[in-house]
Amino acid sequence: MDEKVKMIIEGQTHEFPVITGTENEKGIDISKLRGQTSYITLDNGFGNTGSCTSGITFLDGEKGILRYRGIPIEQIAEKSSFVEASYLLIYGELPHQDELDKFALSFTKQAPLHPDMLGFFEGYPTAGHPMALLSAMVCSLAGYYPELLKPEPSEEEVKFTSAQLLSKVRTISAYTYKTSIGESFIPPRDDLRYISNFLNMMFSTKEKEYKIDETVVSALRALLILHADHEQNCSTSTVRLVGSSWANLFASISAGVCALWGPLHGGANQKVVEMLEQIQVDGGNIQKFIDKAKDPDDHYRLMGFGHRVYKNFDPRATIIKQKAHDLFDKMGIHDPLLDIAVKLEEAVLKDDYFAERKLYPNVDFYSGLIYKAIGIPTVMFPVMFAIGRMPGWIAHWKEMRENPASKIGRPRQIYTGHTERDYVPMEGR
Repeated sequence: MDEKVKMIIEGQTHEFPVITGTENEKGIDISKLRGQTSYITLDNGFGNTGSCTSGITFLDGEKGILRYRGIPIEQIAEKSSFVEASYLLIYGELPHQDELDKFALSFTKQAPLHPDMLGFFEGYPTAGHPMALLSAMVCSLAGYYPELLKPEPSEEEVKFTSAQLLSKVRTISAYTYKTSIGESFIPPRDDLRYISNFLNMMFSTKEKEYKIDETVVSALRALLILHADHEQNCSTSTVRLVGSSWANLFASISAGVCALWGPLHGGANQKVVEMLEQIQVDGGNIQKFIDKAKDPDDHYRLMGFGHRVYKNFDPRATIIKQKAHDLFDKMGIHDPLLDIAVKLEEAVLKDDYFAERKLYPNVDFYSGLIYKAIGIPTVMFPVMFAIGRMPGWIAHWKEMRENPASKIGRPRQIYTGHTERDYVPMEGR
C-alpha cells in the first residue's frame, strides 16, 4: 500500500505521496502543493528539503555512513585510484580494465591546454586568488570547444567533455600556482599517472625535476577520493541548479567552483590551519581557545569540528587522520601544528560540551595539514578541493540532464518587504 501524508490547510485535506529511497529514506513529495493550494513550504538553508532523487552517493549522518554508488568510502579509499573512483561516480559502475585504460588515456590526451589559453595566466594578477582564476579558466574552456555546447549533447560528447574537465583542471591548477610564484609552466607528461602528473607540474622546475614520493601520492589520492562527492552540498546543488537551465557543463562546473570557494564550504580546511597557527603564535594554550569556543558571549569557533550532516563522526576524518600520521611519520616531518591538532582533538573529544553538541572532527581538520606537509600553500587548499570534487559535479550534472523528470530550478520565497505604496520623490531631487 502506497504511503501518503495528509495535510489540512484552511479546513481542506490534501494528500501527498511518500517517496522511499533504496536505503529506506523517506520524503514527502510536495511538488503539487502549490497547484492544489496557494501555499509553499519554507525551509531556510534547505536542510529538510530534497531537491532531487539521485543514485550517486548515499550519506547517513546519524550513523557516519558514506557510500559512492553503494560502495563504502572506506573500501574505495583503500583500494581504488582517483581515476577509477571518478569513473565509478560518473558512470555508475567500476570499470573493467580496458574501460579504465581507455578512460585514463583520455586524460593524458586532454591534459595540455589550448596554446591561446596560456596568455590568460600572464594577464592575471599574481596576487589574485587561485579560485577566481580556476573558475574563469574552466568557464573559458567553453570558448575553445564550442561543439560541446549543444543543448542536448550526445553520450560521446559528454564523455569527451568530462575527460576534458577532469584532466585539464589539474593542469589549470598547477599553472595557477606557477603563475602566483613567478615560475615557468611545466607541461603535463604522458608517462605519469594522474596525481604524479599533477605533482610534477606543481613542483618541478626547468632546473630540477620533482621527485615523486609514493607516500605523498597515497595521501593526496585519499584526499581527492574523499572529496570526490558528498551528496547535495552547496557546490553540487549549485552545479545542478545552473545545469537545470541546460547551461553547458563548463559553465555549470565554473559556478560550482565559485560556490566551493566560500570559507564555510571548500575554504574550511584553510581556516583550520589558520586556527592552528593562531594557537601556536599565542603560545600553544589549547584550553584558552576551547574556553573561548564555549563562552556564549564570544563568537569564536573551533574550525574543523562538527558537520551540517554528520552527527556522530565523519567517516572521512577517520581515514584522513591515519593518512596524515602516515605521511608525517614516513617523511620524518615534525610539524608543531600536528602536535597542536592532536592535543586539540583529544581535549575536544573529552569535553562534554562538544560531545553534547555532536562537534566531532571532520575531514577538514586534517586535510589542511596534509596539503601543508606536501608543500601546497594555504591559498591553494580550495583548489585542491575543487580537483577532488570534479567527478562528483560531473556525475550530478550528467544524472540531472539524463533524468526526463528534471525541471529548471526555481525556488519560491515568502515575501517580507513593504506592501504596496505610492512613489513619493525624495526631497532635494
